[in-house]
Amino acid sequence: MRPAIFIYTDGSSRGNPGPGGYGVILRCGDRELELSGGFACTTNNRMELLAVIKGLEAVKWENAEIHLWSDSSYVVNAINKGWLDNWVRKGFAKVRNPDLWQRFLPLYRRHRVTFHWLKGHAGHPENERCDALAVAAASRPGLPEDTGYMQEAQAATLI
Repeated sequence: MRPAIFIYTDGSSRGNPGPGGYGVILRCGDRELELSGGFACTTNNRMELLAVIKGLEAVKWENAEIHLWSDSSYVVNAINKGWLDNWVRKGFAKVRNPDLWQRFLPLYRRHRVTFHWLKGHAGHPENERCDALAVAAASRPGLPEDTGYMQEAQAATLI
């Protein structure tokens, strides 16, 4: 029996859109891993969701018991309120960030994930650390382009 994995996530953007980053802490037993990264132009919601994706991608075994904490109502409600199920049924039509939700779905289905919402910037140590990781990542020089965001933004201007 493998131990439960605890994942804490946060995303950030300076401007919306603007430079953005994500931060993740994974804990399993006495082991801990921090992940972060960023993009030159993206949105806060994309970085919140990407943090979750990066955390789940870091789990290497199948069917893990995962408790995931996020301060993103967008992400937590998509799962806990069944929005994602509706988006899947509708083929992700008229959904923001479909590239990320489609990347998320197989990762989510590989495991037993329980999503927990927590209030951001409220002194929760792991959330504060993830925020610091995300903000620092968004401030790095030479950030790559978020091609998913750029494609979605370009498509929106054509409509």
